[in-house]
Amino acid sequence: MLAQALRSLLFLAFFWIETVVLSIVIGASAMVAGRTRFGWGAALYWVYSNRFALWLFGGVRTVVEGEENIPDGPAIIAAKHMSDWDIFAILPASRRPAFIAKKELMDIPFFGHAAKSFDTIRIDRSLGAQAIPAMIEEARAALSRGARIIIFPEGTRKAPLAVPDYRQGIVKLYEALNVPVVPVGLNSGLFWGRNSALIWRGTAKARFLPPIPPGLDGESFKARLIADIEGESNRLMFEAYEKGLARPISDEMRVKLEALRPEGARSTAPGA
Repeated sequence: MLAQALRSLLFLAFFWIETVVLSIVIGASAMVAGRTRFGWGAALYWVYSNRFALWLFGGVRTVVEGEENIPDGPAIIAAKHMSDWDIFAILPASRRPAFIAKKELMDIPFFGHAAKSFDTIRIDRSLGAQAIPAMIEEARAALSRGARIIIFPEGTRKAPLAVPDYRQGIVKLYEALNVPVVPVGLNSGLFWGRNSALIWRGTAKARFLPPIPPGLDGESFKARLIADIEGESNRLMFEAYEKGLARPISDEMRVKLEALRPEGARSTAPGA
């Protein structure tokens, strides 16, 4: 435990120092020249260097699958959100991402300028439903520039196997923009959880799923999106659990993970 805590500390120190430094560099560049190839290259460097550092210090490998499911044209990418790792997985695959981010992040000096240069869409959560029309208009403008919208439909990081809480924002975007939505399942919270100073060894996976076509009614779309994202995230978490997790697991989480075991395999499960 102590060794893993020290390894986690080394990674988190690297992550935060590099994030601050590159935010200043990219933000300063953006204030002068807006979006540039240099800024995008620096963002990709931030992703891949942190992936490497996460493996080197924390023992967490990164695997991203299903990128062929991302359409060449306009699209919305809707992902489960459990960890800061999720950005490492999604940003490069999107090719020109337009993340939907809370206003507070965009107000951070330099970071906000860097994010704006990458088509980031600011949403003021304090306005509630009144923030949605402005979000849709910014998203439509980003699509016209060749970006793909990236949204975490639950609005915040969630603990593994927490009760899903999908907001209406993704439904409104789907109805208004009339473009495919690519669901993304992942298991990152098992290895780098929200508000956790400990990082646990293993393989963090994200999987892009076949797109949901435009044209469904809002309720049907939302039901399918939740089924796709939650179903795939649960599969990825159970696969990791079956292979053996380095992290300790509470009795409550073990029960939840065992409940994901396919019916035919439960009678042969350890301890069954």
